Amino acid sequence: MARTVNDRLQDETIAHGLYVSRYGTGVARRMVALLNKLDSELAAKLMVFLDGKRADTYSARRLASLLAGVRDLNQQAYEPVNTALARELVRYVEYETGYQLDLFSSIIPQQILKHVPLQSIAPEQVYAGAVAQPFQGRLLKEWGKKLETDRLDKITNAVRSGFLQGETVEQIVKRVAGTPQRNREDGVINTSRRDLAVVTRTAVNHMAATARQEFAQANSDIVKAKQWSSTLDTHTSQWCIIRDRKLYTLDGKPLGHVVPYLRGPGKIHFCCRSSEILITKSWEELQIPLGELSNATRASMDGQVPAHTSYAEWLTRQPYARQEQVLGVTRAMMLRDGKITVPEMFNDAGEFLTLDELRRVDASAFG
Repeated sequence: MARTVNDRLQDETIAHGLYVSRYGTGVARRMVALLNKLDSELAAKLMVFLDGKRADTYSARRLASLLAGVRDLNQQAYEPVNTALARELVRYVEYETGYQLDLFSSIIPQQILKHVPLQSIAPEQVYAGAVAQPFQGRLLKEWGKKLETDRLDKITNAVRSGFLQGETVEQIVKRVAGTPQRNREDGVINTSRRDLAVVTRTAVNHMAATARQEFAQANSDIVKAKQWSSTLDTHTSQWCIIRDRKLYTLDGKPLGHVVPYLRGPGKIHFCCRSSEILITKSWEELQIPLGELSNATRASMDGQVPAHTSYAEWLTRQPYARQEQVLGVTRAMMLRDGKITVPEMFNDAGEFLTLDELRRVDASAFG
């Protein structure tokens, strides 16, 4: 039986969500790597800045003046990060807006599009809309400022404490920035790196969700609803578990249930991996004359909501190339050859088995 337009949109949306999640993780790593580089410079500048200064010669006023200089050093470290993240998000929105149009153009039959043409959306409009909407309580620029401020508090408290305890400059700098031997994870600003990664991943999801929503609204002539699609594993939040497969109108009103939409998938909590499947109208709902559509087109545009599909079921029916993208070569080969099922590839914590563990599952795969 031929798969409908909505079935195919479901498959592609799940796949795209995986790739967006990986992309967001990659962006977060690049931003943290940039901050790490700047932190090395911060440590060197802090060493020079504090050199020769002694606690017993400093009044409270002079210490406040000293910490104002620390504030400048912190700002110099964060400005390039905020600039780089904004540049990355602009580029991503340009891609994501084009992806939505290309996806629908490739799946919806041309006989349908002849009557109901798709509307493109401007990347600039999407980006402007996204940065004007708060996520997790703050605008993007406000998150940048909060990250900078939180880190400044950690730095100034560490400098003040070390300075007044009579620590050496080297000890104070280690307290702030950590040591290269421990990958600087022993510094008080290490939590700032984790915070930056979380905000970055959430910002990417926020941009993706905004682009999807703008596209759906622009094409409401053909899109009638949206279905929440959660990545169900041991890391799935309670908010997303209850909303998985729930239907909503384009403006977020529940359809057939009472669970509120809140901020929506990708925005409902930090690092939300949920997405949503846009549901197209049937050819009858589009009011296209019967005689102007082939039997195949009418069958593909039935307007039905896709049947519930688990992640394992979805992955099993994907082409081998996509399985390899998701699983890697070894696991994809084992799945294709029937030597292991998708659930068997994960441990109780929802993590991939290691290659050593896979060897024990099927030694022939590594022969």
